[in-house]
Amino acid sequence: MRPVPIPTSVTRRYWDSVNEEALRIPKCRTCGAVHFYPHALCPNCMSPDLDYVPVSGNGTVYSYTIMHRAPATSFQHDIPYAVALVELEEGVRMISNLVGCPIEEVRIGMPVRAVYEDVTPEVTLFKFTPA
Repeated sequence: MRPVPIPTSVTRRYWDSVNEEALRIPKCRTCGAVHFYPHALCPNCMSPDLDYVPVSGNGTVYSYTIMHRAPATSFQHDIPYAVALVELEEGVRMISNLVGCPIEEVRIGMPVRAVYEDVTPEVTLFKFTPA
């Protein structure tokens, strides 16, 4: 079985949004900065006053790597696969798998969008696919 996220008090709102297929990220009510990955405090101004705002899930590949060696045996059947660092339209960068695209066609600057995969009845993950 593949590893799945274990939400904490800090990350629960984010993972709940992914499970609802409505990606939301933290935004500081004090300074207005958006950030990712969820933190208890705004990394810009250290305020604890955070809200979770919807994001489009649209972005571009900022960087990527092709995995030729599985990090665990549960990923062995996927080799090779692409992992992309994607810059969303909203300015944050997120990492996930890039699916629906032959690995030889992955390029920096490629437009992508978030898609969702139910991995268990309780857990959904997001990935990126070409837009």
